Formats: sequence, structure tokens, C-alpha cells
Amino acid sequence: MIAGAVVTLALFIFPLWKITLEAPQYPTPLGMYIYINDFADANPHDIKNINIMNHYVGMQYIPEAIPEFKIFPAGILITFALGILIAIKGNHKWYLGWFILMVLLSSAGIYDFYLWEHDYGHNLDPKAIMKFTNPDGTVMGFQPPLFGSKNILNFTAHSYPQLGAYFLALGIALSLVAFYVGRKEKRAQNETA
Repeated sequence: MIAGAVVTLALFIFPLWKITLEAPQYPTPLGMYIYINDFADANPHDIKNINIMNHYVGMQYIPEAIPEFKIFPAGILITFALGILIAIKGNHKWYLGWFILMVLLSSAGIYDFYLWEHDYGHNLDPKAIMKFTNPDGTVMGFQPPLFGSKNILNFTAHSYPQLGAYFLALGIALSLVAFYVGRKEKRAQNETA
């Protein structure tokens, strides 16, 4: 259980997600890493170039900071401390509780990411220089995929988890393993008693 809690701290080092935009006019794809407390260029000036490009179709600029950059780090530190306390107490039933809590918080984070992408891709400036419409006449959205790849005009947008997300998943999985191991040990103790 301790290992599961400690592994989640890797989110402070490694990116959680990456969005990449490929297009013929960009021999090196544009990309940005999403950390729990920051956005970062995949290559120098990528976010600046994405913002310039997006300006023409009326998309919002990628901000320097968002409220989640304060909430997510605090959430990870709190759940880390809670995980350590549960591990010290040693009750395997609480391991399952921590697992469920982490799955719920991770799901909320993914949903928040989806909402952010939706707003970013659909809340367009009506005074944009270039306007595109769908075949039915509605305004075209430019939302990148939550997970996977998607063609948007002449771009292919890719959105995939990175090392930080894998460490988080590993930490969550380790807590579930700890629960099953603890339950097995408790049953063995009851049988010998």
C-alpha cells in the first residue's frame, strides 16, 4: 500500500497527458504536455504557435494557468498522505477505500479534462477571421479527442496519456493488490486461529 501511495508522487515529475497536432505545413508536429500543475511545449514555442493558429478560427488561447493547477497538486498530496496513513494502520479494507477514492478522483479529473477540451474547441469567437461549418450548416468545433486520434480539417490531433498517468494507474492498481493480499492474509489468520 505504501508503494501505491508513493508512486502517485511521480505526477510532480512526469507529464500526465500529451496533445499533438500533425499537419502538412508543420514538418515537426506541434504538441503540448499537460502536467498536474502546468502546460509545457513539446518543442520550443509549440504552445505559442498553437495559440496563433487557433486565433484564426476563434479558439481561446491556451492559458498560462488554470484553477486545476492549484487543485490537482493539493489533491495528490492529500491522497498520498491518506494512503500512507492507511498503510500504517494496516487494515486491508481501507486499501479498497483508497482505491475507490483514487478511481473516483481520477474519473473526475478525466471528466474535467473533457469539459476543458469541449469548451476550448466549441466556445469560438464569433468574430473569428476564418469560419468553418459542418455539412448541416452548424459551426464546426475544433475539440481534440479525449483519447486517441481525430482529423480536424487538415490536422490530425492525437491525445494520449503520458508517464505520469501510467504511474498514477500503477499506484491505484497497487492499492487493489494490497487489498487482495491483505484480505488473503486475514483469512489465513482466521483459519489458523
